[in-house]
Amino acid sequence: MDWVPIVFIMFKVAVFGTGMFFAIKWHYDQGKKAKNEAGRSQMLAERRPGASE
Repeated sequence: MDWVPIVFIMFKVAVFGTGMFFAIKWHYDQGKKAKNEAGRSQMLAERRPGASE
């Protein structure tokens, strides 16, 4: 019976650790995606005046 709290704590650490990893990864990927979209829209805005001349 002494091993039950140890197993539950290890399980809790594993679940929270996995959740935190994926939360951090998701936020990092969203920031990267927003940065790429901002750069892409800026490139299109820079090209537009030059293309009309």
